[in-house]
Amino acid sequence: MSALTAEELLSPADLDRVRAAIRAAESRTSGEIRVHLDDSTVDDVLDHAAFVFEELGMHRTKYRNGVLIYVSVAEHRAAVIGDAGIHDKLPKGFWNETLGTVLEQFKAGRYAEGLCRGVERLGEQLGAHFPSEADDRNELSDEVSIGR
Repeated sequence: MSALTAEELLSPADLDRVRAAIRAAESRTSGEIRVHLDDSTVDDVLDHAAFVFEELGMHRTKYRNGVLIYVSVAEHRAAVIGDAGIHDKLPKGFWNETLGTVLEQFKAGRYAEGLCRGVERLGEQLGAHFPSEADDRNELSDEVSIGR
């Protein structure tokens, strides 16, 4: 990544594209997906991602099946973390493979594409383990959140 800020990383059209990918993925599952971009400088990206997960209230979903794609724009690092309900159901290495999918596109400067592919991959697994229910409601915002 170049020296972009979180607000500069994605254009308004890119934000719409990521939001649409989240909605499409969530249409097949009761799970929740969030994307968070951050300008903070952090020592441990995974620890900070867990902090943001809590700050966004992602641990409050009905089935504890929220997943966060966290991007530290300032640090050029990212993490993918999931709540207890989904974490134990996924194959070993899934989180790192999903992160690799995102970062592969980031290295080519295709940030929206990387996020969309990560969201799609998460949606497939969430749908397999937590299919959509008749009374399903969107528990968390589909907006890309931006922190400082």
